[in-house]
Amino acid sequence: MGSQLALIVASIHIGLLVIFFSNLLYLRRRPRPQPEKPHPFVSIIIPARNEEDNLQRLLPSILSQNYETFEVIVYDDDSTDGTWNVLSSYKDARVHIFKGNGPPDGWVGKVHALYQATKHASGTHYLFLDADTELADADALSRLVAQYQQLPANSVMTSLPRYKGNGLLVVSLLPNAIMAGIPWYLVRPFPASSLGALNGQCWMIDADKYKTHEPHKAVANEILEDVLIGRYLKKLGITPTLVDLRRELSVYMYSSFPDAWRGFRKNAFLLSGGHVLSFLFIVFFFSIVYIFPPVIALWLLPFVFLNKWVTDRHSMFPFWLTLCAPLSFILGLTLQLDSAWHHLSGRVSWKGRSIR
Repeated sequence: MGSQLALIVASIHIGLLVIFFSNLLYLRRRPRPQPEKPHPFVSIIIPARNEEDNLQRLLPSILSQNYETFEVIVYDDDSTDGTWNVLSSYKDARVHIFKGNGPPDGWVGKVHALYQATKHASGTHYLFLDADTELADADALSRLVAQYQQLPANSVMTSLPRYKGNGLLVVSLLPNAIMAGIPWYLVRPFPASSLGALNGQCWMIDADKYKTHEPHKAVANEILEDVLIGRYLKKLGITPTLVDLRRELSVYMYSSFPDAWRGFRKNAFLLSGGHVLSFLFIVFFFSIVYIFPPVIALWLLPFVFLNKWVTDRHSMFPFWLTLCAPLSFILGLTLQLDSAWHHLSGRVSWKGRSIR
């Protein structure tokens, strides 16, 4: 029985590695296009709640771009820190700031902030960025837009950025999940909406498509709005397409390990389906694949390291992080259990707000 289970676990790891490497080929399937001029008018839309530190990194990186036509729309979602003071200090005519009083009933704060910001957007293209992102250099926006322009018609662009900052023991599990959770090469040819998803940290869509379908309004009360927007748009024939933006965009998700833990706590249970049965299945699968292999058979341990090595190298994480792969996966399992406990007991909060 033990040898049969070991073979099953090994087969699962091999299947995951096939998905990983196929997704890497998918990301490299086309050469990076050269930016063309004239540039389309891009509205860069940023939600901000208690983001005074992150905005002082992001906004200068945007305003220094060698890009002819863009505007920046930042919606302050009732921040309790110095976010509004930071925004008010920018006198650049390209920066438009708005302040809200928090979301109304039936809306999640970030979703409401983004939806309200779009009402003030004038661009032909909308680029949604989280406040903890940063453009890599002065030509990053040009390259990012060029990537979008060369996608097939009826596409919405989502991204795999470069992850920096702290809490990497758990943050590094995010690109691992993005690369393992969806076989991206199947998203376009297969109609199933479950294959659709967005990374809400950075995505781009034509303004007319956004105005026609108003995806944020369609998922107004959803914490995992990016995943559900991807599925919503895919149902409408607008295909999520993953693009490698490691050279264009960095994400500083958390300033510390405790912040990373609290941040992922609000999402982990929902990513497992948000229901007890689906959560138990995911926990069982995760444990068998990532936690118990060395207990089942010691020769399975290299699969655990190889699984993490693939995405760690692509994400340009330090090598010590790969050596800590078992610890990362143990923390990932503990985080899922902690997230389920907080959600089921109604104790999840983020940035001073209770989350259902």
